[in-house]
Amino acid sequence: MSTVTCPECEAEITLDAGTEAGEIIVCSDCGVDLEVIAIEPAAVQLAPMEQEDWGE
Repeated sequence: MSTVTCPECEAEITLDAGTEAGEIIVCSDCGVDLEVIAIEPAAVQLAPMEQEDWGE
């Protein structure tokens, strides 16, 4: 298992053994969505916000 630091609140997050790059995880401290961008070495970034499509 790998650990990463939340870029929002700096909490330590442990990635499960089956976590893959591109997966979205949630910080257990601040609740922000994070995208796993690499496994070796483990790295995350803030997940892109989904843009609302109001039928435009």
